[in-house]
Amino acid sequence: MTDAIRGLEPQVFWNCFAAISAIPRPSGHEERVGAYIMERAGQLGLERAKDDCGNIVVKLPATPGKERVASICLQSHLDMVCEKNADKVHDFLNDPIELVRQGEVLTANGTTLGADNGIGVATSLAIMEDSSVEHGPLELLFTVEEETGLRGAKNLSPSLVSSRSLLNLDSEEEGALYIGCAGGKDTVGRWRLVREAAPAGWVAQRLTVKGLKGGHSGLEIDKGLGNAIKLLNRALMRLGNLGARVAAIDGGNMRNAIPRECGAVISIAPEQLAIAQTVVAELGATFAAELPTVDPGVQLVLEPCQAPATVLYQHLQRQVLSTIAALPSGVQRMSAEIAGLVETSTNVSVINTEHDELVLITSQRSSSASRLTEVVETVQSILALGGAAVETSDGYPGWQPNVDSPLLKLAQRCYRDLHGKDAEVKAIHAGLECGIIGERIPGMDMVSFGPNMEKVHSPDERVYIESVARYWRFVLEILRSAQ
Repeated sequence: MTDAIRGLEPQVFWNCFAAISAIPRPSGHEERVGAYIMERAGQLGLERAKDDCGNIVVKLPATPGKERVASICLQSHLDMVCEKNADKVHDFLNDPIELVRQGEVLTANGTTLGADNGIGVATSLAIMEDSSVEHGPLELLFTVEEETGLRGAKNLSPSLVSSRSLLNLDSEEEGALYIGCAGGKDTVGRWRLVREAAPAGWVAQRLTVKGLKGGHSGLEIDKGLGNAIKLLNRALMRLGNLGARVAAIDGGNMRNAIPRECGAVISIAPEQLAIAQTVVAELGATFAAELPTVDPGVQLVLEPCQAPATVLYQHLQRQVLSTIAALPSGVQRMSAEIAGLVETSTNVSVINTEHDELVLITSQRSSSASRLTEVVETVQSILALGGAAVETSDGYPGWQPNVDSPLLKLAQRCYRDLHGKDAEVKAIHAGLECGIIGERIPGMDMVSFGPNMEKVHSPDERVYIESVARYWRFVLEILRSAQ
């Protein structure tokens, strides 16, 4: 047992969380954690199955006296976002997550924690392991590649699940019951890289934005967090006015994360270097003044680097930088129906200069199908006007709220019985798998909830330990009370 979870309750839950944290599970590489689940289910004598996409279901028979209860599905996704601090040496394909306890929270050593959605996975595994849990027939559904496009849910075999009630264990706010979510699409711009020789005798520098918190581009899009790509672009445009030439730009790692870091290699005339350093210092102070509370660690750094052999053709550089400057990023519209809910947003997520093209990935979300179309078309138009070849993903549907849901009413009653107060009923500005599962399996009644988590999709990700204990009791109370 790792020291980070020693003495934590419920012990069976934390043991399961530590077990999966030791198994690398980036999106697209869930085969090892999937094999672990299949093997453990087999050792416990449980029926289990896997579809062609890699989604797994484990079936638990009812405990005595609960045989006539309608089957409930507990659903979670196996993969995790893999982000680390720049100075952290970690191979997400081979290294375990290093769990760290810091007072009332559990976090990781320089990487994402994987509580999103390791909490849900560990919950199902713990129920498998704990014979004292009272429940009717259960189906434990584990999906794959949620973080990189919801591929598992999109390709879920409907025959894998017979339940028509589903608890999605992939939310991050204790006391909230989610019954709706946003739909989303990714819009990508691609420029063919046209290069020329770097000017002879010029100075090579690396310009970097770092120290930002980053975060989930749906759940935290309204927090005013700094976007490293947008900030770096502002600096590059200023340095471009001094004649600086860009050789490469790289930033962001995940389409569904607000980018924390972004860097560019530039070449600049020696006589302009001192002026460039002054500009960077002034802009760094400006960024800090703009983000004093939400991102106080922001830094803009200019430092020497290895000289590039080539730089972007000047017209291409202007096209790319102007396009990034024109792209909206952040909240576009708040919901008129639900107070405090973001209706529509867009995020500039990832930029890479790789091989023979420059790729810019953006992500749009909305709980309104027409507004989603509008914001996607806006981004498409800006990219096209900037000379990029544009492609947009098929995306994923939203999940329409059902306030008359029988499962919601059960969850509300159980929460009230446990805590003496009502849970909040909400929709979420993020892409839960519920919308897709509802399309794949018509008639599925769904509710999503979880314990308190913060900074998911970033190395500052954390989950509150006592909140997990209360969440665990809530799950068990729903299973015990189901009729």
